[in-house]
This record gives sequence, structure tokens and C-alpha cells, in this order.
Amino acid sequence: MGRKPKKNDSLPGSLDMLILRTLSLRDLHGYGIVQFIQQSSGNELLIEEGSLYPALQRLELNGWIEGDWGVTSNNRRARIYKITVEGRKQLAIETRQYAKLTLAIAHVMGME
Repeated sequence: MGRKPKKNDSLPGSLDMLILRTLSLRDLHGYGIVQFIQQSSGNELLIEEGSLYPALQRLELNGWIEGDWGVTSNNRRARIYKITVEGRKQLAIETRQYAKLTLAIAHVMGME
């Protein structure tokens, strides 16, 4: 029996890029990143905590983002993430790779 695809099945491999893109626009805490991506995608991209926090840890270990404890707009203590210079370079690389991939898929699908 086949499984019903979830809305975020298209995310593997692109979550890091989406997080980097979001943080290139503004510093945010984890929940803010999820909300921004969800709202920006018209609720098509749904990110669960089980995917988000390992991705944030991976990005931080790679030196592409930095997280520091701070206070949110509603006075809650949270880890606020910001993109680093190396993270901006990585975002540019991933954006180019993604553009090539989507163009190739469009060609195969007869959309180009």
C-alpha cells in the first residue's frame, strides 16, 4: 500500500537552504523561522520541530549560523539565530544548485 504524501515531503535537501534564506532576511528564533517559511510559502511548506532543530544544530556546527540566547518580542527567552558570512556564501551556492535542479526538472516535465 502506498503512503499519502505530506506537504513537506519536498523538503529533503532544501530545508537548510530555506533556513539560511530566512535568516538572511532577519535574525529569528526557531518558531519564528518555522512561521516565516510557512507564511511565505502560503502554508505549503510545513516544518516540524523534529526536522528544524537538528537542521539548526547542523547549520551551527558548519559555521553557517550562530545562535545566542535572547528575549523574543513577547518577553520569552529563546535562542535567536543569525546567518554568518560563511552562511551567506553557502546560501548562494545552494541557491544556484537549486535553480539548476528545478530547471532540469522543468525540462523533463516539458514545462520549459
